[in-house]
Formats: sequence, structure tokens, C-alpha cells
Amino acid sequence: MPENVSAAASDAASAAVPLPSLAAQAERLIELRVPELAGIPADRLRAYAATVGGDGGAGGDLLLAVHPDLAPASVLAPLLRHGDKPGFVVTDMADVDRFTPDGIDLPDAPLYVVAGPDRGDRMANWSPEEALPALHKEDRTPLLLTEGIHWLLQQPAVLERNRCFMTIGSRLRKPNGSFDARTPAIWISNGTGRDGRERRNAPKVGWCWWNNRHTWLGFASTTGRRGLSDTDSQPSATTWNEDKN
Repeated sequence: MPENVSAAASDAASAAVPLPSLAAQAERLIELRVPELAGIPADRLRAYAATVGGDGGAGGDLLLAVHPDLAPASVLAPLLRHGDKPGFVVTDMADVDRFTPDGIDLPDAPLYVVAGPDRGDRMANWSPEEALPALHKEDRTPLLLTEGIHWLLQQPAVLERNRCFMTIGSRLRKPNGSFDARTPAIWISNGTGRDGRERRNAPKVGWCWWNNRHTWLGFASTTGRRGLSDTDSQPSATTWNEDKN
């Protein structure tokens, strides 16, 4: 596998910036009308953030996410911003919402938290086929496309030119049972081709081939996910790590 030693320092730098408190993340999603779009009362989102965050507000390395069945990528992508440019999905990915979790057991809850999101710069210039087993060896699982968008809604600065990322936790299964070779990624448009010049510097939800490498794409991942039902108390630290398939 290709080595990218300098990217490790960039990974550490991106991970060093803590996420806002879960309460602040909830307010950000409410400001963007995500609960309304997902059919979740804003007060329920606030209550969830307060329960998981506790008195200290949590945040830090916890990302608040809405289940993709309620807030799919096609709904979230236009809410992205890079400077004054809104996000968009590439024209040849009209089926973006058919890219669903693969090998990942999502919490059976409308809201959940993602622990320790990481941009994966150290794996820049790796293919998805190479990166997936390496992430599993690190006890990490790849982010879903919707989780990557949620991360950028809270921390737009995570998306940088030449420091963008793939979200290979989302795959499209074809009718014959095999996978579509496209794998989702989020990067910054150059405003060329079908993107259109007006979209230069806009956040772009697109795709790359499963076996291809790109020097400017890492592999975003997490240490685990945790939901919270109405009868749950604080999530236990032992529940973070997920079984790997």
C-alpha cells in the first residue's frame, strides 16, 4: 500500500479541533431546518443532545447525526457551505440515496452520535479496496456519506482543498448482489465540466471508483456509533466499538 507519512501530521491537526457541544450541534441543525426536513421535533433533538451530552455538554469528539432514512444525502448536501457556495450532488449520481450502510449496524434510532470522526489523510492515495481492511485493523469503521455531511455541517473547515475525503461506509448493491464500483466522496469543485463555473469552490458530493487512488482523498472513519432510546441512560464507554464484518 502507498505510504503518506506527511498526511499523518495533517490527520492529527484535523483531529485536534474539537467539535462543538452536542447542544450547540443541535442548534446548528435546527438553524438549518434539518429536524423539520427529517420530521423530528426540534425539542426532541434538544432533549437528545442534553441527555447524551450531560451537564458538560459533551461534544469534543462526538458528532450528532440523524439517521439516513430520515435525512438522506440528497436532502443534506444542499445545506453544505464552503465560503458562500452551497453544496451539491453531481449530476451522474442521481441515485445517491441508494448508497446505504454496508457492513455497519446503525443504531435503531432516529438520532445517534458518531465518536471520533477522522478525515483519514494518512490514507490519501490509497484505493477504497486498500483502505477498508486497514481501517478495520485500527478498530475503526468508515463514515457513511450522510455522516460525512453532518460533520461538515458542524465543521465546514474540515473540507480543505487537497484534504478531502471518501465515505466508503455507504455502498450501492446492484440487483445481482454485486456492488456498484462507484464509492461516495466529498470534495471541493473546480467548476469544470458539468459542475459549471458557478460551482467553483462549492462542496461537492460525488464518487470515485472502488479500485482507484487519489492523492487528495483520505478515508473518513469513526471509532463507533451509539444510539439512545427513550428509556436509555448515558451511553456506556463499552458500547462504542462495533463488531467488524
